[in-house]
Amino acid sequence: MSKTEITITGMTCGHCEMSVTNAIATLEGVESVKVDHASGTAVVSSSDVSDEQFTEAVEEAGYQAVGFAKIDA
Repeated sequence: MSKTEITITGMTCGHCEMSVTNAIATLEGVESVKVDHASGTAVVSSSDVSDEQFTEAVEEAGYQAVGFAKIDA
């Protein structure tokens, strides 16, 4: 399992956080998601999920994924 921090633009409130959380959580291989609209990030624990899959999920929720960083667990 790996952790990825995704930088997301366009989030302004708790509803935004829930939309992004729900979109990412539906991806197969996602174990946990923590989204923070104030910092504009999502930290995701997952296995075998590509940055492209994360981007698609975030865009489906109506936001932009603009950066990815792997986090050492």
